[in-house]
Amino acid sequence: MYVYLTTGTRDFMEKLQERHANKGMILMHGGGQSLLLHETEGKSVFQTPRRYEVVSSAGGLQEEGYFVYNNIPVTDEGRPIFEHRFSTNTGQIESQQGFIAFRLLRPLDSDTYIVITEWQDASDYDRWKHSRDFKESPQSLDMKEFAGNTTHIFASASYITTYIAKIDDKE
Repeated sequence: MYVYLTTGTRDFMEKLQERHANKGMILMHGGGQSLLLHETEGKSVFQTPRRYEVVSSAGGLQEEGYFVYNNIPVTDEGRPIFEHRFSTNTGQIESQQGFIAFRLLRPLDSDTYIVITEWQDASDYDRWKHSRDFKESPQSLDMKEFAGNTTHIFASASYITTYIAKIDDKE
């Protein structure tokens, strides 16, 4: 399974989604831009997408709710360690109130992995983020602690972006 991402203005992304309505793309908005996500076994309809392979998943992505993208640059040597840690520890998150879906995405054209979680709303994510289960998950660990002292697996600092899938026309 692959995930393709492209960004642009809200109007352009809406038109692109409408043009390919049968592809099941998810349109989301945040940070002053709109993002279109296409999850498929095949190729993307986007001209120049950011391309990812799905390494691990839980739940089905839906065009509703609150999306958290944890963007984590990982060195080539660190990829196996990173993927193992994130893909073997998803059970805790699946039982959380408001959880919808999880994807661990391996970049095909860069060094930045994306860990996507989808929630019914932002308060569900905040509740998870302050829970005991979160403190025991890979997402909460300090990056140096995550890698241990044996290797440097991170290419640079990670960062989080958030999106909502449905917005009012007033926004």
